[in-house]
Amino acid sequence: MRKSMALILIMALLLGGCAGMSYTEQRVLSGGAIGAAGGAIIGGAAGAPGTGAAIGAGAGALGGYLIDRYEKSQGRP
Repeated sequence: MRKSMALILIMALLLGGCAGMSYTEQRVLSGGAIGAAGGAIIGGAAGAPGTGAAIGAGAGALGGYLIDRYEKSQGRP
């Protein structure tokens, strides 16, 4: 589990440093990273941290996109 968490953290740090991203890209990436971390923790408790991270990343990215659409519908950047 520690290897998975370290890998997720490294990936989040590498991808988090991308400059010039739009608000949509930032929200989707942030949601995916947060979802992957949460999924890895929950998956680790269930015995499959990789699967949990993958599912969490997908759900988080989708959540980030939906939040972005909502914010834009409210007239926010």
